[in-house]
Amino acid sequence: MPAEPVYVPRMPPGLMTADELLHVRIPDKRVELVRGKLVVREPAGLRHGRIAMELARLLANYVDDRGIGRVYAAETGFAVARDPDTVRAPDVAFIRQDRLPDPEPLGFTNFAPDLVVEVLSPGDRPGEILAKVADWLSAGTRLVWVVDPLRRVARVYRQDGSETIVPADRALEGEEVLPGFACPLETIL
Repeated sequence: MPAEPVYVPRMPPGLMTADELLHVRIPDKRVELVRGKLVVREPAGLRHGRIAMELARLLANYVDDRGIGRVYAAETGFAVARDPDTVRAPDVAFIRQDRLPDPEPLGFTNFAPDLVVEVLSPGDRPGEILAKVADWLSAGTRLVWVVDPLRRVARVYRQDGSETIVPADRALEGEEVLPGFACPLETIL
């Protein structure tokens, strides 16, 4: 009989809900819920964390200076689908001011952010990343940036189905979601 990893709790058979996910504690692991199934991942590496934090800082400064919304840190969960539930947690998220819930829920929101940033880790598989992008866009996210530090590029996905590759010598732009925002990619890689 194959051994189970020690950090994965024994879950009851069947699908988990977003409400149940709020009570799952797995120390030093990252978790998401995908179509009712718990997905457990190792923590991100140092470069991943620095890039995500740098982008979050630049976005938060831009957003705060203009009072146009809020930027959320890594591992903030968003319930992007129900029955079965999917809760995704981007590396960085932005929500426009007019969409912010008041009061902010203690748990997950029932909508997707306007902008999502995913920073690839060496162990990320392309199919999993594309599934995350599809979940974000299907739930209403207007702009998804997938930053690939190893290849020194970013892929920009839009709700209209278009995609752009941004090389290191160009800038990530906020487009209609964050008009005027630009971050030269090489400055964060």
